[in-house]
Amino acid sequence: MPGPRASSRLSFSCWLGLALLLPGVASAQSEPPAEKEPVEEQVPSETRTVVTATRLPRPLRDVPATTVVIPRAEMEHSPTLTQDALIRTLPSAATFRRTPSLVADPTAQGLNLRGLAPSGVARGLVLLDGLPFNDPYGGWVFWRALPRLGLDRIEVVPTGGSALYGSAALGGVVQLFSRPITGPVLDADVSAGNLGTGFAAARIADRWGRVGASLEVEGLTSNGYRIVPENQRGRVDADTPSNHFSAQARVEAEPTDHLALSARAGVFREVQNGGTKYTVASVDLAWFAANARLRTDGAGAFELGLYGRTQDFSQDRARVSSDRNFEAFSAYQDVPANDQGGSLVWTGPELKMGGAHVLAAGVDVRRSAGHADEVLFPLTYTPTTVYARTTRGTQLSGGVFVQDLYTVSPALEFAGTLRWDTWRNFNGRQLVSVASGFTTATEFEPRTASQLSPRLAARVRPLDWLTLRASAYRAFRAPTLNELYRPFQVGTILTAANPDLGAERLWGTEAGVEATGPHGLTGRVTGFWNVLDAPITNVTLATPLPDGSTRQRQNLGRARVRGVELGADWRVSRRWTALAAYTFVDPVVTRAPGQSGLVGRQLPQDPRHRGSLAVTFDDPSIVSVTAQLRVFGPQYEDDLNTRGMGGAAVVDLFVSRHLFWKVDAFGAVENLFDRQYLAGRAGVDTLAPPFQARIGLRLRDVFSESSARAAPVAPAR
Repeated sequence: MPGPRASSRLSFSCWLGLALLLPGVASAQSEPPAEKEPVEEQVPSETRTVVTATRLPRPLRDVPATTVVIPRAEMEHSPTLTQDALIRTLPSAATFRRTPSLVADPTAQGLNLRGLAPSGVARGLVLLDGLPFNDPYGGWVFWRALPRLGLDRIEVVPTGGSALYGSAALGGVVQLFSRPITGPVLDADVSAGNLGTGFAAARIADRWGRVGASLEVEGLTSNGYRIVPENQRGRVDADTPSNHFSAQARVEAEPTDHLALSARAGVFREVQNGGTKYTVASVDLAWFAANARLRTDGAGAFELGLYGRTQDFSQDRARVSSDRNFEAFSAYQDVPANDQGGSLVWTGPELKMGGAHVLAAGVDVRRSAGHADEVLFPLTYTPTTVYARTTRGTQLSGGVFVQDLYTVSPALEFAGTLRWDTWRNFNGRQLVSVASGFTTATEFEPRTASQLSPRLAARVRPLDWLTLRASAYRAFRAPTLNELYRPFQVGTILTAANPDLGAERLWGTEAGVEATGPHGLTGRVTGFWNVLDAPITNVTLATPLPDGSTRQRQNLGRARVRGVELGADWRVSRRWTALAAYTFVDPVVTRAPGQSGLVGRQLPQDPRHRGSLAVTFDDPSIVSVTAQLRVFGPQYEDDLNTRGMGGAAVVDLFVSRHLFWKVDAFGAVENLFDRQYLAGRAGVDTLAPPFQARIGLRLRDVFSESSARAAPVAPAR
């Protein structure tokens, strides 16, 4: 007799079968986007316009840097439920550990590209329509804050991007683009599945002449799963429930043919339980952004962007007995933060001088401030026992860049970029209260630093079917307020902050070749070599600190990160497409003053081998199916490489079928074969997500009068 999980899999299969056999399946086609809406999916991949790699719109095949695009059609066919899980289908992209945002603490929702010293902080910059979306205090990424129904595409540039974007773009840039506002349009998704999963989302948009508006909302709830392995589980261990709600409103207007204005605002609320009574975290976020773009006849284009955010992150921590049968409240932490910023970018008209030059220049500034209030409940008290701690700080940063995109001929193009950044940490202060009643105040000296970031890239096309790319760059990342001032705990491991941290710096190069063949076949090979100086890493201490910390953030000498990416896209036929990718990364510590035992060790939290394969069959008159295989090799939890985690192969599945009118039924499964593997080993082992399945309904373009579905096209990668 099957166990509970096997039963849920059987039930899901029955539900999906019933959904696909409902009356009305004779309707031959599902519905299209609104008649006036630009259909991104109909654009061939080689002519698709991207902007992230150069901050200028360019055809994908002409960009002189590696760029990967996840178009809207691929999002709609993805089995993944959250945005971070979608990003992780790219082998060169990963989040901290292997745990998705569905069960991960908000401070562990970072991003790393090509294995560049992963940790909870993001070493890749995340943009929403050109403006930063990383958390202002810790650099985290709240992936669930952006409703997927509102996204048009995602561009990933997995190479040093500081020359254009400054700090946080050390490892590259991920940019999310909103769907164009047309209308009237109404889309909605609703689904339910095992693990107590419920999901609902809707988007409504309309346009009245030169004015358009849209509203997107999304809600998710889940009971999670038992995250601790059964052989280590005790009475305190339970499921990991979480829920979130997000909403975003956007308005845009074109007062004249030369001026475009837009504004948006959003709210987000997330609550997540780590699997015990006293391991709870929550995030409250409100944000706004505004943009103005002016196009002139002779002086080029000017774009002004402004943004701001206020948020509050809170976390309960627990003290768990060694047999995990008893738990006590050990600490409470509240971290309010805010930021404000803006940018002004000029793009000049094309200049003819030995070819075509397009100049761009810009300036941006950002202010981030926050503090961490912590109340501790130690096991025993002495007069010197710390029971409260408050730290605060402010960071002001800014930069200016200039770029020349020089097209010598259709076969040869260069991009040269130079940026200067400066940042200042000030108002740093820590208050520590002990049981005897004394409070000690420590003022941290203000610190100012600067960085020059150059980048030179080239694209050569000796033959129409063959493209060569190469680039060399320098990038950096300034330490966040979180790394400077906030200690944290995962499992039984307490890690101390370090107000003396300096910036991480990266020298790197990449070179690749892309070839297109018959029948829609495209293949790519890219090699990369990066040297990371002074990476901020959680270092295991020889002797614990007075507060019990066994690790501390430190600038760890030097690491070398080299590797290769392979990729292939194949439009087998009108109905069949395939995407395959593989990334090999060799991240090794090459210098570690005072920590000689780390030399030659692999950087933690990232495997050397990752690969993916996705095959899609899409026939509107029959069914749409995407089968996806994700493979990743062994990795280490810690810097000493003593806590290993084995590799795994995971299969995901998505199936959809048009029912009637504008309604589709769909089913999605992640980890189809219920593969069990470790996600973390920080004091206690934790598991990655088990078998997850859900079924649902989709409404598409409810107000559209057209009935023909957009034809499938070649994949964008």
